[in-house]
Amino acid sequence: MKSADEPNTQPDSRSLPVSQRLETAYAKDDAATRASDTLLINEQSRLLESEGKRIYKFGFGQSPFPVFAPAVDTLAEHAADKDYLPVQGLPALRHQVAAFHGEVDATPWEASRVVVGPGSKLLLFALMKALPESDILIPAPSWVSYAPQARMAGQRAVRLEATFETRWQVTAEHLEAHCQAEPERLKVLVFNAPGNPTGLAPTVDEQRRLADVARRHGVLVLADEIYGLLQHRGEHRAFARDYPEGTVTTGGLSKWCGAGGWRLGVMHVPTGLGNELFARLLGIASETWSSVTSPVQQAAVTAYTRTAALDAYLQRQREVLSEIGQWCAARLNAANVRTHAPDGGFYLFPDFKVHRQALAARGITTSAELTRRLLEEAGVALLPGSAFGCDPGQLTVRLAYVDFDGAALLQSTGTVMDHEASRVVVEGIDAIVDWLQQQA
Repeated sequence: MKSADEPNTQPDSRSLPVSQRLETAYAKDDAATRASDTLLINEQSRLLESEGKRIYKFGFGQSPFPVFAPAVDTLAEHAADKDYLPVQGLPALRHQVAAFHGEVDATPWEASRVVVGPGSKLLLFALMKALPESDILIPAPSWVSYAPQARMAGQRAVRLEATFETRWQVTAEHLEAHCQAEPERLKVLVFNAPGNPTGLAPTVDEQRRLADVARRHGVLVLADEIYGLLQHRGEHRAFARDYPEGTVTTGGLSKWCGAGGWRLGVMHVPTGLGNELFARLLGIASETWSSVTSPVQQAAVTAYTRTAALDAYLQRQREVLSEIGQWCAARLNAANVRTHAPDGGFYLFPDFKVHRQALAARGITTSAELTRRLLEEAGVALLPGSAFGCDPGQLTVRLAYVDFDGAALLQSTGTVMDHEASRVVVEGIDAIVDWLQQQA
């Protein structure tokens, strides 16, 4: 037994350097937020390419098309703009965004209730942070950042599991069941259509039934419609058409305008949700990003101005993405990889369930192991279904069919799959099928 006079050999925490203090504190913290899988796969692909390996880049969901040219011209004209703009956003931009969505989505956007942010991603987080204690209902599969954002905002993330048989859609019955559990808690449904990672959207009837459940139970719907303008038939149905009083809608320039790096997102908060939520959103904005960069907001005014040139730009993107997506889905289905043909955007969500036994014989029993082996052995970069909230044992992957020359196809006419610019996508899908045949 140590005597009272014996010196204490344990280090005094007060004398630890800051690096050790951080290490000690993090060792006790199990709530760390790790880097997004979508960004990590992009870095891994670049690293392998730098080593001389041929990689088919189906992992990172970045638009392959050039930014809408008139918006680029406006950006150049305003490159010297340096003043802070209003926290809520440039008034001219907010009015243009409201008019644009009012026309293309047939929904009532009010300029006074539009917030401009540095990408819709941060706007989604700001909304979750501005809410009172809530259950954030997140479909599985869904975009990788919803659940981490909910936890970072101090909210409870609740997974609503979807299946291949429901086309990876949350059903009205599923939503009803969750609304009846702890009805005193505010429920927030995250709705993303066309969706990431599936490229799918509900039917009009399915969406209306979801809206009916949401209205009956007082559910707030967070409609992430960043891919709406890339609905392949140009028939996107905004959720606010069916539930205008309870739907907060987000969008932005990253997908349909090819301007992911510009970081400009928009959000509409309907008047029916009152002033407190809106005030809190602006408070968060003022204490974090302050103002979206001035030249980009000016360029966005041009992007959100509907013209014949913009309509043609969007229509050709839809044609290209539809044809490539349909071809990829058909090729995979022919190889017994269950894949729904996409409704919009540039994603597929293949399911390798039929090949489970053959893959298990090769030590592949999880989606993470499946994507690791495909990257190492076939040179195909994909993301595992587990990154999107699915059970790790479910052999699903997200395939972003964007590894093609978007500028060339945008200028082309006629059949897309016969164009040289689509060759890499064909080779990448063939590489998956060939690898799969080798596992049999």
